[in-house]
Amino acid sequence: MGPVIGVFALQGDVREHLAALAECDAIARPVRRPTELEGVDALVIPGGESTTMSKLAVEFELFEPIAARIKTGMPIYGSCAGMIMLAGEVLDGRADQRTFGGIDMTVRPNAFGRQVDSFEAAVTIDEIGEEPFHAVFIRAPWVEAVGADVRVLGRTSDEGAGRIVAVRQGDLLATSFHPELTGDLRVHRYFVEMVRESLRLGAEGATEA
Repeated sequence: MGPVIGVFALQGDVREHLAALAECDAIARPVRRPTELEGVDALVIPGGESTTMSKLAVEFELFEPIAARIKTGMPIYGSCAGMIMLAGEVLDGRADQRTFGGIDMTVRPNAFGRQVDSFEAAVTIDEIGEEPFHAVFIRAPWVEAVGADVRVLGRTSDEGAGRIVAVRQGDLLATSFHPELTGDLRVHRYFVEMVRESLRLGAEGATEA
């Protein structure tokens, strides 16, 4: 049986992430309530609109439970707006904007431009394979700076060459782009394997205790 991975389902491209996770042999479930969050091993925060996500997470009483699960080590993957929601600092954000945090990084929303400036580009991510990932960027952020514990996994090679667009810190993963829109499952497979490893280590720790 695969790991149970939820997708934050209050806003964003939820269906596409659910389908991609299922193809990677995970049990994928939408998460809209705290009780649904309690039933998953990990979480995906999809692309969408980060300020709207923040407000809805508070309204549906999910904000604090997600932040708490991050602190206790739950694996989370954030794409596009999800990357912003995992950032420790957001540049040029709204004054009332809140994030879950977790990754020691500074992001700039809509850094590549507005929706009309959306584009596709090759991104090399060594940890998922030698072949570059054909990434889709839609009103995408980029990472301006990272802390010492953050691993930079990918940078752009075309538009905004050299910008950081994929990072990992512990069991938290984030990309500026939307892998769920490409049909290339390598990022999702990578995350599912992260979740499996986290569960394995947790089970070993419980056995030793």
